[in-house]
Amino acid sequence: MIKIYKFPQRTQWREYFSRPVFNENSTSEKINEVFNSVDKYGDEGVKKIALEFDEYKSDSLKVPLESIRNSSELVDLDVKNAIKLAQGNIQKFHESQISKTQVVETQKGVQCWRETRPINNVGLYIPGGSAPLFSTLLMLAIPAKIAGVRNIFVSTPPNKQGGVDPEILYVAKLLGINEIFSIGGIQAIAAFALGTETIPSVDKIFGPGNQFVTSAKAYAQKKGVAIDMLAGPSELFVVADNTANPQFIAADLISQAEHGADSQVILASDSEMLLRKVNDICIDLIKTLPREKIAKKSLSKSRLVLMSSIEDCIELSNFYAPEHLIIACHNARTLRSQISNAGSVFLGNFSCESAGDYASGTNHALPTGGTAVAESGISVESFQKKISFQTVSKEGLKNLGPSIKAMANAEGLQGHALAVDIRLDNKS
Repeated sequence: MIKIYKFPQRTQWREYFSRPVFNENSTSEKINEVFNSVDKYGDEGVKKIALEFDEYKSDSLKVPLESIRNSSELVDLDVKNAIKLAQGNIQKFHESQISKTQVVETQKGVQCWRETRPINNVGLYIPGGSAPLFSTLLMLAIPAKIAGVRNIFVSTPPNKQGGVDPEILYVAKLLGINEIFSIGGIQAIAAFALGTETIPSVDKIFGPGNQFVTSAKAYAQKKGVAIDMLAGPSELFVVADNTANPQFIAADLISQAEHGADSQVILASDSEMLLRKVNDICIDLIKTLPREKIAKKSLSKSRLVLMSSIEDCIELSNFYAPEHLIIACHNARTLRSQISNAGSVFLGNFSCESAGDYASGTNHALPTGGTAVAESGISVESFQKKISFQTVSKEGLKNLGPSIKAMANAEGLQGHALAVDIRLDNKS
């Protein structure tokens, strides 16, 4: 089912381990059309597009407060308890990210520091429809709350009944979020970027989505609205030695493959026997999934890779820079020092990727498409900005003055030098 590559040369890596891609040109015309409609017609533009795309007609784009308040009655008790456990763990992990202000005296009389300020208004896009990702609302809203964001707005596609799934509303209720809009796709991103009569424009847009949502976020960025990242299809890379449990690995591979037909999973090992066992188990396990067809399409684009050593496997992983990385080796904790590029790492045979997706506490909104070489996953800092401050005394300016003037004059910016002289010549 999954193609096996044996000892690929580094010169072949880019070709063999490329991600599935989509044609951005195929979405650009529709995105322009939607943004123009929302810009010109506001709420009515959003409603018209929702009717065209989602076959959903509504007099109100905003979810009534009563629906949010009553959501707990529609959610299974076991699910509510699971959500509360996950909420507690995510809260603990992200609260640990709060940093303290540190004042540094760079020179006598010169003090510099940075202070943190929350982003005022954020829009959270939560995928819905066939797979309502209420876990993503936990992952985005909790760090936003910790960061001190003043206004949190949520948009999510309506389900087949034209409403928002109760689990999403229940999470919103738990977190004290009342501004929820039943809008999906490009029109939701356009509304957050431009604002309408009902939906406020925001300073930064967060959340994953399909290729249309991702392209719409890129378009919004060009309009001057910040975004979290351009999240692509889900991906998982597993490095495993002969001590790994092949059933565990197979389960991890298909759990990630069921996200979407364009998801990609890769298993790299120095054991060919392990690769073949995992492949055989995948064939059996995938039949048990309701999303079997989706997972099969994903696995057809995935890879099993035989390498000479575990160190070579990790080198390949660093090259690929996966969203999720599982190290299923006997010395997994020791190997972590060799990992330089990954969104989130899971160490040991029992550290399944599902733990990070839901309840361990780490964030599941992560860089994809190889961007983990330079980007991080969502954190409290994603909802904050840093402002630098400094204070310079007269003594400090005397110490800095000659250097400032020398550099300013060398750059031909004599006004900068004058700003120093005029202060030092002042007798008051």
